[in-house]
Amino acid sequence: QVQLLESGGGLVQPGGSLRLSCSASGRNLYGYTMAWFRQPPGKDRAFVAAIKRASGGTSYVNSLKGRFTISRDSAKKTLYLQMNSLNPEDTAVYYCAATSRGLITSSLAGDGEYDTWGQGTQVTVSS
Repeated sequence: QVQLLESGGGLVQPGGSLRLSCSASGRNLYGYTMAWFRQPPGKDRAFVAAIKRASGGTSYVNSLKGRFTISRDSAKKTLYLQMNSLNPEDTAVYYCAATSRGLITSSLAGDGEYDTWGQGTQVTVSS
């Protein structure tokens, strides 16, 4: 139903910013709940942020709220993650994910709730 492709990762100095993009094919983004996850080296994949399919309401992991912003442009079929004030601890492979299901807020952080994933884009924060 939808295919996802992340881009925008790279090497950035501490305190810098990056904007990740996730291009979607298929149905328009209004029909999908979408999310960003990340996987640091040697660690499990973890939730970053999500945007709901219907309301557009957003959810963030508490430790990132205020530094990261999730948004979407449904006309361009693109999901974004604006990342500011980056720390070395933000180094990870970042993935976008989607589901046609409408999820309650308490379920948004579960990677098992999403049935479509991109290939990931590497973000490295280093001086």
